[in-house]
This record gives sequence, structure tokens and C-alpha cells, in this order.
Amino acid sequence: MATARTRSWLAVALAVLAAMTLALPARAAAADRHRPLPSGFQWHGTGPLISPQSDATHDLVSIKDPSAVFFHGRWHVFASTVDTAGHYSMVYLNFRNWSEAGTARQFYLDQTAIGTGYKTAPQVFFFAPQRLWYLVYQTGNNASYATNPDISNPAGWSATKNFYSAMPTIITQNIGKGFWVDMWVICDNRNCYLFSTDDNGHLYRSQTTLRDFPNGFGDGSNTVIAASNPNRFDFYEADNVYKVAGTHQYLLVMEAIGSDGRRYFRSYTAPAIDGTWNPLTATQSNPFIGEANVSFTGTAWTKDFSSGEMIRANIDQTPTIVACHMRYVQQGEDPSASGPYNSLPWRIGLLTQTRSHC
Repeated sequence: MATARTRSWLAVALAVLAAMTLALPARAAAADRHRPLPSGFQWHGTGPLISPQSDATHDLVSIKDPSAVFFHGRWHVFASTVDTAGHYSMVYLNFRNWSEAGTARQFYLDQTAIGTGYKTAPQVFFFAPQRLWYLVYQTGNNASYATNPDISNPAGWSATKNFYSAMPTIITQNIGKGFWVDMWVICDNRNCYLFSTDDNGHLYRSQTTLRDFPNGFGDGSNTVIAASNPNRFDFYEADNVYKVAGTHQYLLVMEAIGSDGRRYFRSYTAPAIDGTWNPLTATQSNPFIGEANVSFTGTAWTKDFSSGEMIRANIDQTPTIVACHMRYVQQGEDPSASGPYNSLPWRIGLLTQTRSHC
């Protein structure tokens, strides 16, 4: 029988061992948060997790362009929808685990103050200086936004407002037969930057001060071409820009259209948000995400990897990722689907980085 002294010593030993066991992963996680991006990527995908939910006034064919944050124990997801007439709108849903995503109720944001009409490609983030949630999206002829003090209340979104007084001149001069699409906001401790693309090989960047956001973009006269590619299909749309945690590195993800017509992502890095973007994994054979480096359990439900977003390490205006065990929520479609783009049956799935270098 153990004595009181023995039991006391055993309790202390077990407590120390438990503390050591808990500390090891914590130290490892802290180290992971300071790793740069690897030189190559491999991913494993789920099946489609989110499908469109139609009702009497929304006869939907697709759900796409997901933006997701984890806040107060729930995932909050915003996405575009397209109906049978080719009309775009947006929805919101929330759930505790991704296994519940398919049954989560979808709220149609055209029934809120955001309003009806062409509104698509959302990005959501919490703007800490104002303690407001921002939903950034495209409205056909402008970069637009709405605000909400409570992300879990879809009825709380404000009416749509525009970032610019008009399309910036540099965009009208270079857009050609493309479209002004996929607005993305990222800030540092002084400035906020608004990126966008034009389906014509150009990535644009505007900026304003943190203090003047969202009203400081004006007529967009300080907008510049941040990067470009002579092959418009190599540098197409769906731009995301992230800070890589613990490094002086930023990641740009751009959607491309391959030689076979399939969608995939290319990646680039820069030392600053307004720096020069250099290729990281930027070919169809060595993509950031694409058919060449994504595996599935069983038959692949999609060969297209299109507009989506990295799972971020934070929720605020400085979208940050950890370069280890990354996840990307994206749109895909049945490989046998065909027809006009707006009639394609896009669904939303989740990719997880495998062979992590961490």
C-alpha cells in the first residue's frame, strides 16, 4: 500500500509529466507559426461539403467563392450563388464543424439591407479599429462593401456602399474585354490595400490609410498594376493576399486556367504588401493547388480548383496564415459538367495540406 508521502510524490510527478506533455505541442505549434512557405505543396480534399439550397424565389444551380472565418466556436461562411437565370447573389451560413456544413441553413443576403442585384465574390473580416465586420464584394461596376457589428446576425448587414467614386482610370485603360472582379482587402499597421483583377492578366492595388478606411480610395487615382502576365489565362482572377505568420513574407494566390481548360491556383511571394511578386509555384504542372497535387479518397469529385480562400489564423483586417498544415476552402465541379460558366454546378469543398514541412 502506498504511503501518503508516496502518493504525494506520485501526484507531483504525474503533474510535472502532464505539464511537459502539454508543453511539447505548444512549443512545436509556436515554432510552426514562424516557418516560411515551402517550395512545393500537396493537398488532400474532402468531397463537396456545401451545396446550394433553393427556395421558392431562389432556384439555384451553384454555390461558390467561399470566404470563411472561425469565431466564437463556429465557422462563419459567406459564398456566392447563381440561379437558373444566371443571376448572382450571396448567402451566409454557420456551423460548429465542417461535417455539419451541408445541413447548415443558408441565409439569402439579398433579403437584407445589402439588397438585390449583382453582388458576388465575398471576403469577410473584422476591422478592429472600428469593431465592425466587413463584407467586401463586387457589384459589376465597383468594389463594394457592407458592415455588421455581429457576424452571426445576417439581418444586421448595412446597405451596400462603394469603395470608389468610379472605376479607376488605370483599370479602364487595361481591362480590355475582361471584367473587374474579385476584390480583396489586407491592411498592415498603417495602410489598407484593396486588390482586384480583370480577367485580362492584371492584378491591381489601391491603398488608403488605416484611419481613412473605407472612405479613402476616392477615384482610385493611386491605383497601380501590382503584377501582370502577358497570358491572361495564367493570371486570371480570384486573388488572395496573406501575411505569412512570423515571417517577412506575403503570399499571393491567383487562379489560372490551364491548357486543358481546368482551373488551378498559382502562388507568388513578396517581402511586403506593396512589394514585387515573385513566382513560388506558378505552373500547371507545379501549382499551388491543382489537379497535379490534390488527392481524394476514392474518385475525384472535381478536377477544377477555383475561387476560394485559405483558412486564416486570425479574423481581422490583416489576413494571416500559418505555413504548416494549411487548409483551403474552394469551389469545384463535377468533371463531366459542361456548358456556359454561369450554369456550371459549382460546390464547396475543403483541402488540407499534406506532406507538411513542419
